[in-house]
Amino acid sequence: MSVDEKEFFREATIRICGTLDVERALDNCFSYLKAFIDLDTIYLHYFDPQQASTVVLAEAGHQGGQKRDVAVAIEPELMKIIKHNEMPDLQLMNRANNHSIGKLILQSAGVADPCSIILMRLVVDDEWLGGVTIAAYGWDRFTENDLALISHLKVPFGIALANSRRYQELLKLKHQLADDKEYLRHELEKQTGHEIIGQDGGLSLVVEQVYRVAPLSTPVLLLGETGVGKEVIANTIHRLSTRHNGNFIKVNCGAIPENLIDSELFGHEKGAFTGAVERKRGRFERAHQGSIFLDEIGELSMDMQVRLLRVLQEQEFDLVGADKSVRVDVRVVAATHRDLAAMVAENRFREDLYFRLTVFPVYVPPLRERKEDIPALTQHFIREKHRQLGGGVYPTLAPGALERLQAYDWPGNVRELENAIEREIIISAGDPLQFKHLDPQNRGKAGHPHSAGENSPPLPLNDVVYRHITSVLEQTGGKVDGTDGAAAVLGVNPSTLRHKMRKMGIPFGRKQRAG
Repeated sequence: MSVDEKEFFREATIRICGTLDVERALDNCFSYLKAFIDLDTIYLHYFDPQQASTVVLAEAGHQGGQKRDVAVAIEPELMKIIKHNEMPDLQLMNRANNHSIGKLILQSAGVADPCSIILMRLVVDDEWLGGVTIAAYGWDRFTENDLALISHLKVPFGIALANSRRYQELLKLKHQLADDKEYLRHELEKQTGHEIIGQDGGLSLVVEQVYRVAPLSTPVLLLGETGVGKEVIANTIHRLSTRHNGNFIKVNCGAIPENLIDSELFGHEKGAFTGAVERKRGRFERAHQGSIFLDEIGELSMDMQVRLLRVLQEQEFDLVGADKSVRVDVRVVAATHRDLAAMVAENRFREDLYFRLTVFPVYVPPLRERKEDIPALTQHFIREKHRQLGGGVYPTLAPGALERLQAYDWPGNVRELENAIEREIIISAGDPLQFKHLDPQNRGKAGHPHSAGENSPPLPLNDVVYRHITSVLEQTGGKVDGTDGAAAVLGVNPSTLRHKMRKMGIPFGRKQRAG
């Protein structure tokens, strides 16, 4: 049959390059080519140099086109041929199973039967991207005329493969950027906290102080019990300051090992110690022209207090292993639940650093002193936990639940309230939230890990753990496993919880339910 080569090229090119969906492009091409060539399948594959493999991207045959993602490793000897460009651009292999390259292609396509193939290398901008394999089952199926006709399609197939690969990379980058954006959003939320709940209620004085000091560069010391929300206040100070475009760097001084805190805060020079393979910027340098939040500052050693004092006084410090000082412009917001004045009297905290930090102290009251904020905090955490736990039925409060929350003294403050709401949403499984484990009559003391009286000595740790586990088991009816079981509430593996219960003599299973 006589073929108009220009018409053939034009029509085939339209079908090959008419879509970025390679399986559809191959299907369109196959439907056109079968009028000229006796073929069974077309495979489009690319070369992955990093994995030293050939990957079938898509195929098309009598049943239509489909995406593939099958990789086959290239043997070292064949890899040498590929790297040295010793392969011809077009090859006819009428007994492909007996040819090293043909065998590899058929293997990647999952074909074991006798097969004839035409293999075309696809090179774009002097870079070998991959190839196209035209296959027909059986031996000696193709002619030299078939080979000559297919040779006209090298450029359009090369463009199609290049565009497809770039398109896939763009989609991959798009998904990565979306993931990164979501990750950074969560990180920012974790780092900076949320809005101040109670700014018109129990925290009104705190907010008034924040508005006064935020525009200045004065150091601020936030005082208050653990869990009252000092990080949220620190973030608000930064957000309302003239430094809001700079970084807000958070450091938990009690969570960094003593042998690492110097390097973490101030950085180190390359070669300063074993493992220091490059210069590392510390938290203070990263906070330049921004703010640094030093949480639990009472945990700093006396040596670190000296270095911190120098930063506050002179706005400079030395990197570990360096003989040159680094100047910074950083606003320090510190926080502690400790009595720093008492620590000064006991020579456990430097007096000069104490006076530097207490230029503007802000006391954040515990939740038991601002119970008028509990309704707003409860609704805020219900919204947050409902979103974080994947949606579903929106949690509502059962009659009397809010009264129980307000009667409880919340020794763990806002953080304990947040955890209690999350736990109750998990236990309730869509039912109204009740908080039955909080006893309004005893103002939150009975049936809780912090159940000792105000003037009672602290309980041993094992007693606290014992009471907390038995309290949760009462809530779950003795159930250990499942989403509404005690292990899920406590955030531990069921086998770990059972081991702990055995060790502490806490009954479970039938015994527990019988009790």
